[in-house]
Amino acid sequence: MAKVKALPRNSDVADQLELLADLLELEGEASFRVLAYRRAATRIRETAGSVAELALAGRAKELNGIGNAAFFAGNVGEVLRELQDRAGDPDVVVGPDGTVYAAYMTSNGSQWYPVVAVSSDHGQTFPRVTVLNPPDPKNWGDRDFLAVGPDNTVYLTYDYGPNRTSVTFVCASSGSCGFSTGDVNVVMQKSSDHGQTWSGMYYVSPGFPNSGSDSGPIFVEPSGRIDVLLQEYPLSNVPTDNMGPGVEEFTSSPDGGATWSKPVVVGPNNGTMSVDEWWIDGALAVDSAGNLYASWDTQQGFRFGLGTPDTGWLSFSTNGGNHWSKPVQVTDNAPVPHIMEVTPGPTGTVYVSWLTQVTDSVTGSPGYAEFLRPFSITAGWLTKPIQVSGTNYGDPNTWPGDTTGLSTYNSLNQVVLSWGSAVNSHKSAIYSSVVTFS
Repeated sequence: MAKVKALPRNSDVADQLELLADLLELEGEASFRVLAYRRAATRIRETAGSVAELALAGRAKELNGIGNAAFFAGNVGEVLRELQDRAGDPDVVVGPDGTVYAAYMTSNGSQWYPVVAVSSDHGQTFPRVTVLNPPDPKNWGDRDFLAVGPDNTVYLTYDYGPNRTSVTFVCASSGSCGFSTGDVNVVMQKSSDHGQTWSGMYYVSPGFPNSGSDSGPIFVEPSGRIDVLLQEYPLSNVPTDNMGPGVEEFTSSPDGGATWSKPVVVGPNNGTMSVDEWWIDGALAVDSAGNLYASWDTQQGFRFGLGTPDTGWLSFSTNGGNHWSKPVQVTDNAPVPHIMEVTPGPTGTVYVSWLTQVTDSVTGSPGYAEFLRPFSITAGWLTKPIQVSGTNYGDPNTWPGDTTGLSTYNSLNQVVLSWGSAVNSHKSAIYSSVVTFS
């Protein structure tokens, strides 16, 4: 049963500061910053009144013994607001009755979990915000995905582990973080009352709590069958949860998540994914005839690193996911991320998008750009790659974000794309474009 989020307790805030200190230490930040966060956590634990209330009232400076070094802005109130609002991996979906669901991952103290906000006025307001509280006191949580069934049941998958201390981060200097060990698993929860209450966890990836799956895009077919694309990193040593080279696998459930089919590898013998691939990889789409489409990218070599070729792929299934086509190469083999997405077009077709680094034809400098290309099961590629972002190139030294957006718009011949890019700035901003095909 889920409940509405309250203001964090002092112990929760202190736990969060200690967690940030751990992450900074893993990322190689200066030791004084790490120690400053830990000192601040100790001071907050010793404070009698509610630190969160002080912050929201603009009285955070009344706290003594917390130096400016602990906070980037020198203001504990700003940091506490940042902690309270800390969110990532957003996803959004609209149900058949028009209800809008927006999900994201956040943390409060030692627990990491998804939050789902619900709107009944087309996204103008989100009055209902529900926390899906994890059952374990110091869990791992990451990468959430939403889907709504024909009966308006809403489904949420995410990466869950009972013990976060098993997770070893692998962080990029110009990106975010992947991980090389961990008790990671894809789980699912569902709600049949528009997100007011939620079921317990269904274990989607086999082998919980050591399945090695860390991402699960989800789709619910008109029949009610639930389809999930798993990003699976086989564990080479269960006690230490060492993760091996990853592959994409497909599974489905005909009974609301109670049972799941044996996962089928998508694109076997066609490359693997590195553990330090930090962006959200893998996307799943289903067209009106029930044809399935999957996209992902692979890296040559177990460790990604600079100079390692990265390739985006597309595969399809015309028999419910039992067998998948030979993968079709979507992108070049450049040694940069290719963040892939798919969405269905008219029957037998799919739109594929990717965000990657290319060379600006005018300046000769590298920059991030967004691309789109339609594909047909019978005819192959229908156009050349379309550079949707035009001449706007994002700074290659500023990570644009772990995922992008792609969806059909007013018809199956029109798509809308969204992506992050640091154009003429040191910060990534969100861009969007609509593309219409004749």
